[in-house]
Amino acid sequence: MDKPLLWDGQLSDGQEPASQRVADAVENSAELLVWAVAGAGKTEVLYAGIAYAISTGKRVCVATPRTDVVLELVPRLQKVFPEIKVAALYGGSEDRHEYTQLTITTTNQLLRFYKAFDVIIVDEVDAFPYSIDETLQYAVQQSRKTESSLIYLTATPNKQWQQEYRSGKRNCVTIPARFHRQPLPVPEFVWSGNWEKQLKKGSLSTPIKKWVESRLASGKQALIFAPKIAVMDKILIILRAMDPLIESVHAEDQDRKEKVMKFRNKEIPILLTTTILERGVTIPNIDVAIIGSEDRIFTESALVQIAGRAGRSAEYPTGDVTFFHYGKTEAMLSARRQIVMMNKEGIKKELIDV
Repeated sequence: MDKPLLWDGQLSDGQEPASQRVADAVENSAELLVWAVAGAGKTEVLYAGIAYAISTGKRVCVATPRTDVVLELVPRLQKVFPEIKVAALYGGSEDRHEYTQLTITTTNQLLRFYKAFDVIIVDEVDAFPYSIDETLQYAVQQSRKTESSLIYLTATPNKQWQQEYRSGKRNCVTIPARFHRQPLPVPEFVWSGNWEKQLKKGSLSTPIKKWVESRLASGKQALIFAPKIAVMDKILIILRAMDPLIESVHAEDQDRKEKVMKFRNKEIPILLTTTILERGVTIPNIDVAIIGSEDRIFTESALVQIAGRAGRSAEYPTGDVTFFHYGKTEAMLSARRQIVMMNKEGIKKELIDV
């Protein structure tokens, strides 16, 4: 197939070199890490490489830890590769026995393949469960052909990979800036005292309350992350006294999709959430806060992802990110350092307007 790709979009100055490196890795059966900040447009960076692979008869797999990402990627890739059948594999999917040139799958499903793919692209390498499950990491290795390319995409590589990149031991390309050329919002740390103790008494710590009041007064939508469902339920009762339209979502919530939709449609002013919305959700104009950012569920990777929810759109390229805490953690400091470092690199590469 000569021209499998039908896309009339334009790559940004940050995406262009990354796209070229991905295509090179595909051509040379090499390994590559694409370290792209949240909201940099990772998917478009893959198009040229996938197109090259398909036109040379190679078989491509895009693997991601989460089903909802598979469901989001399939229509996007089907649209730009209209002549190719794109198979979607996840628990309970229909396409199970199809042989296709382009497969989008959860990392779990890779266990069913053996030396099947010429190109494997693993999206969100830092995401749970892939980041901690050695079986899934093994599945990626055993499903690739002996001579094949392996491309990792992430906004937050683990410490070891970050060091390997800095010391030149890992083949890596960075996209340190978003397409709208504005810096990433840097989190502000705000001490909120023993907020859990206050919550047990049915009240919110003053800095948190003031933050919420100011968003409600200005009509600015906000996402507020909490470490546990039980904590979130208590916070919701207090916030609903301030505005009855405030809602909460978590992984077990049956109405999760409807609530996110309502939030998108501006019917919900503030949405409380657990870490399930730390990635994969783009709402144009929001501020973001974490209550209890010292909790160990908020790893460096989670914190960077959460901060990456703000300032994603060209119309609203800024947004406040606030980490309310009862003591700073190493993860908080590392997350902020990583964001500051990416902004510096973006300015140095002239990808951010200053």
